[in-house]
Amino acid sequence: MFKGPRYTESELMARLKFTVGLSLAFTLTGIVFVVLYSLIFVTQPMQQSPNDAKFFELITPIATFLTGILSGIMLGKQEDKKSEAPLPPPLEVSPSDLVPEPVAEVAPLVVAAAAGAAVVAATDDDEDQIA
Repeated sequence: MFKGPRYTESELMARLKFTVGLSLAFTLTGIVFVVLYSLIFVTQPMQQSPNDAKFFELITPIATFLTGILSGIMLGKQEDKKSEAPLPPPLEVSPSDLVPEPVAEVAPLVVAAAAGAAVVAATDDDEDQIA
């Protein structure tokens, strides 16, 4: 019947979400513009007519429902069968890979300085005991 390529299930679902979302967005946009037009450009009497009150009473839940549906479609996660695949094993990491290069270069100097300070402190204590 159709000679084009066959779409996968995820591609069909994406197209369906796009079409439904687009139609709901256009409907919501139309509702908003009709309400704004009726408020701004139509001459309003001093008191609201019963027809206008029923109109706004009807439009409010419809617009709220469309907004909720649109947010659900846009925020909904697509279930991927690829995510069920096992994760690859972690990479082998040695402890030297975890130490940044500048620290690796400075570390021997810090150890040598600490050892030198310990030697100086020990010699100072020995001189105090002699005197």
